[in-house]
Amino acid sequence: MLEKQTGVLMIAGACLFVLFLLTVRRKAEFFLNFCLRAAMGGIAIYGINLILESRGIPWLVGINLCSLLTSGTLGLSGVSLLYAISAFRFL
Repeated sequence: MLEKQTGVLMIAGACLFVLFLLTVRRKAEFFLNFCLRAAMGGIAIYGINLILESRGIPWLVGINLCSLLTSGTLGLSGVSLLYAISAFRFL
């Protein structure tokens, strides 16, 4: 009887361990994707600011925590949103 309980506990522990590893992997993948989107968004904002500044268009977006969080969360659409807000401010 004791061997059966031990076996059930070992199987349940292994299942919980696998579920834990899958959860950690998903969260790590989400965090990596967020960081890559934020970095690419910062690079895109910098490049777009250079182009707009060279043409004399005053719709510049600052690179700060809020803009990086926006681009990290929403991706390219977040960068577009930041420039839309900047353009709307000057209308």
